[in-house]
Amino acid sequence: MASVPTLRDTWLALGVSTLPSDRPTAEAAVADLYRHAGFRCPEFVWVPSPPAGAELIVSEQLSGTNSLTSGAAARIASTVSRSRERMDNRTGGVSRRWPSDNRSLWAARTQPLVESVRQGIAPDALMRIAVWDSLRTSLFDGVAAAVRSLVQQPTGSVAWYGQQEAHRLAYYDIHRALGISAFRGTDHAILDTQTALAGATGWWWAFDSVCVMSERPRILQTEPLPGAVHNERRLHGQNEPAVQFVDGRSVHVDHGTIVPEWVITEPTVERIARERNIEIRRCAIERIGWDVYIDEAGLELVDRTDDPGNAGAPLSLYATPTSWVADGRILLVVNGSVERDGRRRRYGLPVPNGMTSALDAAGWTYGITGDDYSRLVRRT
Repeated sequence: MASVPTLRDTWLALGVSTLPSDRPTAEAAVADLYRHAGFRCPEFVWVPSPPAGAELIVSEQLSGTNSLTSGAAARIASTVSRSRERMDNRTGGVSRRWPSDNRSLWAARTQPLVESVRQGIAPDALMRIAVWDSLRTSLFDGVAAAVRSLVQQPTGSVAWYGQQEAHRLAYYDIHRALGISAFRGTDHAILDTQTALAGATGWWWAFDSVCVMSERPRILQTEPLPGAVHNERRLHGQNEPAVQFVDGRSVHVDHGTIVPEWVITEPTVERIARERNIEIRRCAIERIGWDVYIDEAGLELVDRTDDPGNAGAPLSLYATPTSWVADGRILLVVNGSVERDGRRRRYGLPVPNGMTSALDAAGWTYGITGDDYSRLVRRT
């Protein structure tokens, strides 16, 4: 099990690769999947990005050429699904039984793999946590979700995410590499094909006689997910797009939150006042800095007191601007934990409009009264 993190991180590197697609390898792998599904090799059409692929599919009405039950897309999906089911049976079926309320497994999410091994947690369960869940968080829930935000119109067809499906493939591939599970010959072949495809390209769409293939991003920036112990990552572009393709299609992401470009390039009090999405507004304010924002926006101070759970730090309660749609107030606090750069970050918490006491507001965020909060020794 000591080798699992290294093997997982090799797959993570494939999932965030920005190298140009290896077109011969990708086409050969897709042709092999078509063969397994009983179809001939398709014509390959390459596009610079997933949104360009979606636009092509819609403009050429390619979805109308596919049968929902017996077409290439359906047959490939069925072939891959049956193979996964057979491999699940060999790995103990953990991926089908998840999530689990087993306390030891939840503990394994927050501690190094070696400690979980010492506690006797089963290898297949640890593989699910340290490989499947870790890579799904980083790639499928992170990168693929951001790319999906660029696809503005439904295509009527299923997209395969290529490199961003690494969590499934890595889980099975590492199982067999370490000898934890043994798979049938056919499943070995299908897994090899999918592995080659994930290492060669990004998104793709299967039709009976045509396959649309997308290039990988040319920019893909991530940062460690705070508090994660299995190398989970999240998208973040400090001063440029977190994801960008060769045709200029791009996504701006601030510490894991998809935001409009102005949040990254030119956040202003006026734009923040017009923004209705709470998370986007929070990101923009944090880019400016809460102190600067409060001063420039002219927020009214309702109450201020020392934070009993964070010695030397204040609690400041402000009325929200009248332009904000959501009614409420802002409690400005100092993080109880030190950031990676050694500083304690200031951040604002939304609290109900009726709050007049900073202590009551702080207690409300923990589900306790202000009096109870005042007796805290330390908060994190």
